Amino acid sequence: MIHNLSQQNSIFNQYVAELRDINIQKDSMRFRRNLERMGEIMSYEISKTLEYKSAETQTPLGIAQTSHLVSQPVIATILRAGLPMHLGVLNYFDKAENAFISAYRRHHKDNTFDIHVEYVSSPTLEGKTLILCDPMIATGSSIVLAYKAILAKGMPAHTHIISAISSQQGVDFVKANMPNKNFTIWCGAIDEELTSHSYIVPGLGDAGDLAFGEKI
Repeated sequence: MIHNLSQQNSIFNQYVAELRDINIQKDSMRFRRNLERMGEIMSYEISKTLEYKSAETQTPLGIAQTSHLVSQPVIATILRAGLPMHLGVLNYFDKAENAFISAYRRHHKDNTFDIHVEYVSSPTLEGKTLILCDPMIATGSSIVLAYKAILAKGMPAHTHIISAISSQQGVDFVKANMPNKNFTIWCGAIDEELTSHSYIVPGLGDAGDLAFGEKI
């Protein structure tokens, strides 16, 4: 299932607009905070799909019937660009376990590249809900490879992929190539164009550089 949150009017769309704005992007703290906000809003939407149990909670004046998550998700992030969204998810699922995946584009002299997964740190995922954060789904290759790598830690019951901006080609690639079909994609916006160098247009640029500074 694909959720494109920009298709409905909400304050979420303002954060998407600010992420794209070339002038607002000059403030890296604002850029990181907007990614964090998007992670928070997506977490709230994801929380509606999870399982809850009833419990009694003692208040100063009596007993209240309350609702609690049956189990916490595992929040996973593709470094480094996914960190602000990860923090937003963790703000809401504040008892969640966490996983981190180091993946990057390894460029070649002919202007092509492949995705290299270097490191995975994760608790067991067997039978759990996984929330996988990556602010940009361009080709979709990094999400699929990262997911395949993290499966060494167990098979999740369901995976929620969250992304600020995705290309339609990337979303289609993920839908066709995920090894486990129990997943949902949550996008801030889906753009139609992906250039020959795998940049999303209009997109927003390089999320990692805008959040944390240019790399060499």
